[in-house]
Amino acid sequence: MTTIETVRAVPGASGFFFDDQRAIKRGAERDGAAYRGDPVTPGFDRVRQAGEAISVLLELGDGTVATGDCAAVQYSGAGGRDPLFRAAEFLPVVEGPVADALVGRPAERFAENAALTEEIRTASGDPLHTAIRYGVSQALLDAAAKARRATKTDVLADALGTDPADRPVPVFGQSGDARRDNAEKMLLKGVPVLPHGLFNSVEKVGESGERLVEYLDWLADRTAELGPAGADYSPRFHVDVYGVLGEIFEAPYDRPEVADYFADLRAAADPYPLQVEGPMDEGGREEQIYAMAELRDALADAGVGVDLVADEWCNTFDDVTAFVDAGAADVVQVKTPDLGGVHRSGEAVRYCEGTDTRAYLGGTCNETAESARACAHVALATDAAQVLAKPGMGFDEGYMIVENEMRRALARRGDWRAPVANGEAVADD
Repeated sequence: MTTIETVRAVPGASGFFFDDQRAIKRGAERDGAAYRGDPVTPGFDRVRQAGEAISVLLELGDGTVATGDCAAVQYSGAGGRDPLFRAAEFLPVVEGPVADALVGRPAERFAENAALTEEIRTASGDPLHTAIRYGVSQALLDAAAKARRATKTDVLADALGTDPADRPVPVFGQSGDARRDNAEKMLLKGVPVLPHGLFNSVEKVGESGERLVEYLDWLADRTAELGPAGADYSPRFHVDVYGVLGEIFEAPYDRPEVADYFADLRAAADPYPLQVEGPMDEGGREEQIYAMAELRDALADAGVGVDLVADEWCNTFDDVTAFVDAGAADVVQVKTPDLGGVHRSGEAVRYCEGTDTRAYLGGTCNETAESARACAHVALATDAAQVLAKPGMGFDEGYMIVENEMRRALARRGDWRAPVANGEAVADD
């Protein structure tokens, strides 16, 4: 057995920013890369501030060092999430209670060690912040993979009881506010799911939703023009509206005018599949589930083929199960930093098996390259419906990190080879 000898915490930078979502929704104005106005969510000093991370280093008995990064979502403190994550506040937690619990533990026992992190309490008796559980579990996964001379995918598959994917999971690109330029880059690279779009205000969506319709119409045209030549390329369109459609239409959502609007979105995206994330934000989980289910039923009755993605108020494992059990979404986002340990994200994806709800292994632009690579293995181990390209909002970097990590893991497992010159994937014999 290889034991965990020391636990260290190193403050670091994340791939984007912490943004006060409530302040933005209340009208905080963009000022270049920043926002004007006062913050609203507790813990924020300004509407936009630098993202932070903590790198967790586990030194093992054989001299190797395993790593993982603690990170929190861009919109921390919103929609029922844990409060704003400040590295300086949590460094002593990693090198205190976390180290006390893990030093001396066998590195090979990922499932046991990861479960233990759920039980650790701070000096005040509180559970660990989700960002801490997230980063520590990544380091434990890396430690187990190193000790067992296995891929992280295999370690997770053993812990979760899954048969891993034998092809890369479809990657979902996110554009940030450069929703046209970055979407074109995604199309040139043949990304399977795109473009996110960051439609987080009425100004961006349009007073009656017309700008989103126009954007999807443009995107469908550009897909036909820029998609990979000679390939059967039919990406899935996925736009995130951050609850803004709820502000435009308001409840109830089974009214004909709402279904008609979604029919307009469907027609604009044609012939490409369309899914809309976070159509409304009703201020609480039960209210959100009711509204999402109401809209989903109305679209089904009207024959409008737009899938709904749960985001707001779908943060923890219990939240995911509640949305799935209620049939409130076609897709649930498993927001990896909000689930805590990466094994919990894997369990949430697995909960969707055998239901009519697909699992999107998401997260945030505000993560790190280290956490993104760990999530690529969660996606492979659980064969998720799609996985987010992260971190950052520049698209290219996040896509490269996630896609390449999956390809490396599949090559090590002997499942898959990269596409050859004619564009066809060749499996290993």
